[in-house]
This record gives sequence, structure tokens and C-alpha cells, in this order.
Amino acid sequence: MGIGGCIALIAVGAILTFATDWHMKGVNLDLVGIILMAVGIIGIATFTSIARRRRGAIMEETVVERDHHHGPIL
Repeated sequence: MGIGGCIALIAVGAILTFATDWHMKGVNLDLVGIILMAVGIIGIATFTSIARRRRGAIMEETVVERDHHHGPIL
């Protein structure tokens, strides 16, 4: 699941928790919304952690050396 899916889970969870007053027999929609938000936050944390590791492994240090031993160009 990508970062967009995680944000969607958080949004749907927030809507269920804070913006609705539906009542279903046997289902606590507030709890379902909180669970969806928690899963979305965990997904974002996992996604960013994996992305940092990949970025760190791919990036290579580039050293640029300049020759300052020669005099000015005339």
C-alpha cells in the first residue's frame, strides 16, 4: 500500500469517527474509524522508513577535486 492508500485510510477513519452519527447494530463505527486511522499512520511510518533506507542505499557520495596548484590562466 502506498502513501496515498494510507492517507485514504486516515481520511475514511476520521470521517467515520468524527463526522458521522450512524449507528449499526453490533458495530462501533467510532472504534472502526480509530482503527483505520491507526493502520494508516502505521502504514505511513513504515512507508517512510523503507523509503529512507532505499534512499540511503542508493545515494553515493561524489567527490569533486579541483586542481589549485596551477597559476592563473593568462
